[in-house]
Amino acid sequence: MNLVKILKALGDPSRCSIYLLLLERKHCVRSLSKKLGITESAVSQHLKVMREAGLVYGERCGYHIHYFPNQNAIDFLALSFEEMRNRSMTLDRDPDTCSCEFRRNNNEHFC
Repeated sequence: MNLVKILKALGDPSRCSIYLLLLERKHCVRSLSKKLGITESAVSQHLKVMREAGLVYGERCGYHIHYFPNQNAIDFLALSFEEMRNRSMTLDRDPDTCSCEFRRNNNEHFC
């Protein structure tokens, strides 16, 4: 899974709304269109981006395709954010300490 691709897909307000609705229950394009007040073709395009990012998948049910959130993507996001949280918790937040690699010879800092 690609974190950047997933975050870009969820970065659009309409796609984020679609995803949140799919986390409640499965939906078809028409259902999402009516709930969000956008055209079915717009919903289809948003779902295409989300499928390509690995966020959702569809299952055919008669003439309709019902969309679901991909549990692997949710697990991947949870793990990624947990790793970010852990890194943040161990970060040296002392404002007087500079650990950047750009230093003068006498150990003064550029930043």
